Amino acid sequence: MDAKKVDKIATIIFYIISIFVVLLLGAFILYILYKGGSMLKPSFIFGKPKLTGAGGGIGPQLFNSFYMLVVSLIVTVPIGIGAGIYLAEYAKEGPVLRFIRMSLETMSSLPSIVIGMFGLLVFVNMAGWGYSILAGALSVSILNIPSMTRISENAIVAASKRVKEASLGLGATRWQTLAKLTVPTAMGEVLTGIILAAGRIFGEAAAFLYTAGLSSKNLDFNSISLTGNSSPFSLFRPSETLAVHIWKLNSEGIVPDAAAIANGTAAVLIIAVLLFNIGARLLGNRLMKSYSGK
Repeated sequence: MDAKKVDKIATIIFYIISIFVVLLLGAFILYILYKGGSMLKPSFIFGKPKLTGAGGGIGPQLFNSFYMLVVSLIVTVPIGIGAGIYLAEYAKEGPVLRFIRMSLETMSSLPSIVIGMFGLLVFVNMAGWGYSILAGALSVSILNIPSMTRISENAIVAASKRVKEASLGLGATRWQTLAKLTVPTAMGEVLTGIILAAGRIFGEAAAFLYTAGLSSKNLDFNSISLTGNSSPFSLFRPSETLAVHIWKLNSEGIVPDAAAIANGTAAVLIIAVLLFNIGARLLGNRLMKSYSGK
């Protein structure tokens, strides 16, 4: 068989695999929206949960999920990108670098339940923070930092090949090259790492179950503070996210319409993830156009 026929066959196979993946994702999303679409009402999305009786909402859990996302990304993104810059530009090949990479690979393969137990021991008990947003955010950051670091490292290495020598040849310093050219050029791939980290935060349940808690009390937005338990913006209050709420409904099922609320929560969660990914991509495209001068 000649090379052209092999190339055509391989192309067809790859197209079939790609179409299958897209159809599988589409079927998954449509099924979730079909099961929970009837619950997508403002009274449900922004309403308050009920401890007894039917008809509760998920407003506090929705806010908790986005607030947890913001706090976690504030921790994950700077550390991940900074570690990626160090490994790509400053670290020298040797035993230390190999040990760092081995540690990152080991951390990225840890089950989330193990990270949850670590967060329970260190952040909840030893640090004395109790079940809190900060404990949950730091725990899930431990899961995301290794992958964020490797993605950033690979993106910066690839970007450096295109712009590093030209920039240094024109007299720019290493830091000027990194800040003005390398990192902006790598921003598209780095954004992919941020989206993956955000998806992990949205969908995580095991780590938050042991660190952020199960509290679903109503939030009082008249109080604005980063400490205490009364303010919704407090870092030291328990915080039940959408994923944990789904787990609680399916495991406890206290309210009579627990299955319907769980299906509606899953639909809201998948829509929130899609909207975040689309928004991040649009923002990334605008940044890339501004950096490239288009």
